[in-house]
Amino acid sequence: MAEIRNYTMNFGPQHPAAHGVLRLVLELDGEVVMRADPHIGMLHRATEKLAEHRTWVQTLPFMDRLDYMSMMCNEHAYVLAMERLLGVEVPLRAQYIRVMFDEITRLLSHLLWIGSHGLDCGAMTVFLYAFREREDLLDMYEAASGARMHAAYYRPGGVYRDLPDAMPQYDVSAYRSERKARVLNENRQGSLLDFIGDFTNRFPQHVDEYETLLTDNRIWKQRTVGIGVVSPERAKALGFTGAMLRGSGVEWDLRKKQPYEVYDRMEFDVPVGVNGDCYDRYLVRVEEMRQSNRIIRQCVQWLRENPGPVITDNHKVAPPSRVEMKSNMEELIHHFKLFTEGIHVPEGEAYAAIEHPKGEFGIYLLSDGANMPYRMKIRAPGYCHLSALGEMAKGHMLADVVAIIGTLDIVFGEIDR
Repeated sequence: MAEIRNYTMNFGPQHPAAHGVLRLVLELDGEVVMRADPHIGMLHRATEKLAEHRTWVQTLPFMDRLDYMSMMCNEHAYVLAMERLLGVEVPLRAQYIRVMFDEITRLLSHLLWIGSHGLDCGAMTVFLYAFREREDLLDMYEAASGARMHAAYYRPGGVYRDLPDAMPQYDVSAYRSERKARVLNENRQGSLLDFIGDFTNRFPQHVDEYETLLTDNRIWKQRTVGIGVVSPERAKALGFTGAMLRGSGVEWDLRKKQPYEVYDRMEFDVPVGVNGDCYDRYLVRVEEMRQSNRIIRQCVQWLRENPGPVITDNHKVAPPSRVEMKSNMEELIHHFKLFTEGIHVPEGEAYAAIEHPKGEFGIYLLSDGANMPYRMKIRAPGYCHLSALGEMAKGHMLADVVAIIGTLDIVFGEIDR
């Protein structure tokens, strides 16, 4: 009788579920995975090295390009680490704006995750639904920062500018009739806060639609229940954070345990799973979307009632206003020095971590007193999650590898940093 041996095959990078840049070398016994070895490095960006040759603020836009689904959250960790070194106070209004946009970013990330995870497992409709809501969220990004994705909106000491009083509207064109434009502009008549408030009223119903499609769908449950099980102890040992850790039953959320900005003023719950499988992680992330919506609603209400400055008045850190710069010599000098040399950050080291959509995202900065970082180290949550793929996939079928990659919610910008 012929000897049957395990064989190896490449899963990706051309496979649609491999996120474009993951080469996964699988050792298979028939269709059963014996070993999974992720090969990374195809998207290497050298962000940590590039930071050593850019001023502190010039490095900020690189943050958007790490996990490019969680743009402002990446920026938040970076500016928090800078503020700890600088010792600057952030105005309260800026803190609320940051928290609101952190949660908008969490929705953006989770919507892409639920759409692509569903699509990987054969559910097409949820992908289309999720991208429908992402359009409104990206419009919020654009209204505040001018960019739909790479916002570069946060600054050391606050945010780039206050929220606009008017939302951009759709124009009539050869492709859009007057009636269609009027329908699209119905909820864009007021300010950005009005538009966000309207979205928070609509969004819970949309989450119900996603759950109608997936939560009790027998095919979805067959693809996710009991797949990729990780015990609470093992999840902690592997360095899991975020929904990957909470799905295994560990109630750990930096917004509650180590609150930053104004999260200690927010009312929200931390969803926790029981079984530690793909299905529980799905349920945790869906509930997180509902809780993020709650937080955004609280921020909108506070921001409507409390005007104020949105960036520090320390002109060694943030530029003076245009009016001051053009009427006062000292402010002109501050402006010139900031935009030519950049900020000189005092010597020292700082680590700041936030509850990123994927888990704990941390930035470690080391300063030698110059106008650019001496060293920067990024703690990317996806890196730890991907490293556990071999352990999670062992003993499962080849088709289950797709579901496990989907549940990890990995974006390679932060892994190949």
